[in-house]
Amino acid sequence: MPRKSFLPAEVHRTSARIADGRLKYYFALRGRKGTGFWSDFDANPRSPEFFAAYSRKMQDAQPKQEVASTADVVAEFYASARFKKKKDRTKADYRRWLNRFVEEFGEDPIKMWEIKESRREIEKWRKGWEHSPKQYDYAGTVVMMFLNWAETEIYIAGHFWKKFEKLYESDRSEIVWAADQVSKVEDIAPEWVRRIMIAATETGLRPGDLIKLNRGHIENTPQGRRIRIKTNKRGVQAFIPVTERMGRLIDETPADRMLILVNASGDRLTTHRASEGLRQWRDKAGLDTDTVGYDLRLNDCRGTAATRLLREGLSLGQIAACMGWSLRTASAMIERYARVSPEETDEVLHILKGAKKNG
Repeated sequence: MPRKSFLPAEVHRTSARIADGRLKYYFALRGRKGTGFWSDFDANPRSPEFFAAYSRKMQDAQPKQEVASTADVVAEFYASARFKKKKDRTKADYRRWLNRFVEEFGEDPIKMWEIKESRREIEKWRKGWEHSPKQYDYAGTVVMMFLNWAETEIYIAGHFWKKFEKLYESDRSEIVWAADQVSKVEDIAPEWVRRIMIAATETGLRPGDLIKLNRGHIENTPQGRRIRIKTNKRGVQAFIPVTERMGRLIDETPADRMLILVNASGDRLTTHRASEGLRQWRDKAGLDTDTVGYDLRLNDCRGTAATRLLREGLSLGQIAACMGWSLRTASAMIERYARVSPEETDEVLHILKGAKKNG
């Protein structure tokens, strides 16, 4: 019957005959080169000195490196605290792109990404989305984030996908919906699109928050009502006063419907359908990109909403709090609105001037 071993699970033991014929044992950390820490004639040393030497070596040694595939390490990333603390939308996006990455490279060893030539492989892979600059860039961003994590966790010693060319460029800071543009869409759009436009320009909520807006988010205040909603992007509570126009929209919502906004069939909206529905009727209203000179989107209603709140009597500080902006951003957005709405420029700037003076 073999003698029972008292060695820690991490310890690997070898033996050799020395000159005088005795068997000597050598101890190292299992699976790690250069981690020998003890030699003894006893196959199962139990002295305090042995365990102290083992403990010191464990503290000093690099984590155990095993041959792992790219798919294995992606699975480890999904189980990591870094991934789990992300918001649901972000996790879904990461999974979509890393699963595509695994489809292409999952069976390749993770160590492959330490080789300089591997950069060319990533570049060839993401060219599959070159037709969409935004997706092309995001594919590269997610892979870089994953490989940075793999390097931090010592699955790889380093990688060569640190910087890469981006195609997508966007500066929408000057784009807001003017009052006449809003009216043109509302005059011809079906009811469900008109309601989206009203809610967006009255609240300034992003599409992801608009589609989930429901009666449970409406609260009474001493002098009216407000919307209280946890935003998708920042995960914080937003408190938005219900303007007169938004109030009518809420009151006109069928009593048996919980959601404020729905699609043409009365079902739950998606962000894509809300944005696409507005885009279609925007074009029919003669506000397409070729005619206007820029691409008006649902997200661009936020500057319009800020101006409406200013007219309702809110201070710049209150508007900034509603929108999640700084005071400077709130002021700048309203000034941009005035520039694209010549018929309202004087009135808006007059109110803004007073708000700045009182703020």
